[in-house]
Amino acid sequence: MCDKHASLHESCATGSRRRRVWELSSTSHCPLVGVALPLGALRKLVERVTGGRLLHDDYDIHVGAVSECALRNPLSEALQKELERRYAGDIARFRAARSTEEVGALWAKAVAAGNVPGAFWAGLTHPRCTADLEQRMCRDIHMVQHQAGACVRADMDKYNALLADNARLMRELVRAQGRCQQLQQDKAEMADRHEQQMMQARAAGIAKDTDIYQLRNALERLKAEVPELDERKRLANRLAQMEEREAALRSQLAALKAAAARPAVEPPEAPAPAHEAAPEAVEIPIRLVNRSVLCVGGRSGSVPVYRNVVERVGAQFAHHDGGLEDSAGQLDASLAAADLVICQTGCISHHAYWRVKDHCKRTGKRCIFIDNPSVSSLVRGLQEAATPA
Repeated sequence: MCDKHASLHESCATGSRRRRVWELSSTSHCPLVGVALPLGALRKLVERVTGGRLLHDDYDIHVGAVSECALRNPLSEALQKELERRYAGDIARFRAARSTEEVGALWAKAVAAGNVPGAFWAGLTHPRCTADLEQRMCRDIHMVQHQAGACVRADMDKYNALLADNARLMRELVRAQGRCQQLQQDKAEMADRHEQQMMQARAAGIAKDTDIYQLRNALERLKAEVPELDERKRLANRLAQMEEREAALRSQLAALKAAAARPAVEPPEAPAPAHEAAPEAVEIPIRLVNRSVLCVGGRSGSVPVYRNVVERVGAQFAHHDGGLEDSAGQLDASLAAADLVICQTGCISHHAYWRVKDHCKRTGKRCIFIDNPSVSSLVRGLQEAATPA
């Protein structure tokens, strides 16, 4: 800690005035801005102070705000007012502390309860906050951030697994509902057909019974009235057969006329299936034979693609995730073994970024920084590495 901040700590330890954000040590600015202000609120505050919409990403805005906290300026004053307004309740709770030990006890209680943003601001600016207490609070907030990150990753894994399981169950439910609807529709159509058949059968039965009754009555009358009934009956049967024959011939003739008048229709040819164009292979007109290429950062799902691209140019591939899960010691060993380092700044932690930059600067090792974790950006980085510096 510099002499300026040490003297401020000594003066605050005996006075009653709370410190301002620009009076805090520089080591506390980064965790304070990162923990006490959500990214959305920080972006709105910076845009309000600068008077325009920012096109920078969240990381650039965070770094810029941390840098501005070192001095008193419009942005640091706006941050001071926002933190005072946002955590007024925590400030009032810490105001009851009369000693450094009491401030430390309130901070420890807040950490145990998981309510650290407001307590971190109220404790850092308290008049009885010493340099040792500020350092302990920064260490505690650092560990809290690590634990929060680990919990978020675990929760995201569980959440993604639940999403996949829910999607699978929804697909099965949709298929089951479709089958049920189809079965209901088939059953309803079958019931309608059976109902129509039953109605037709009943009507046909009634009509047949009526015809039988009428024919029996007519037969009895004919037997009583007409002489030579057997001969007449034989002739009537012959006439009926001839009428049936004539009706059959008329039906055949009508069918032949209809077939002759119907034009011949050829079935249309099925369209040829469309073929998708095969994706063009990415040409990499460079060679990095027998060189070890370390890729720091990037998406974990794209690591096999990175490996394929690097090995196609003849180099040996190594990867470090940039501090998300791999240890810092493993990063140092990987940097020492690499001939060329490609650092993907968009997917890397602050600590790993500065370790890579410092190592390459000390050792004179070639380091290519790319900001987009895509295959095309990696190819451009390899092409730049193949060009003499």
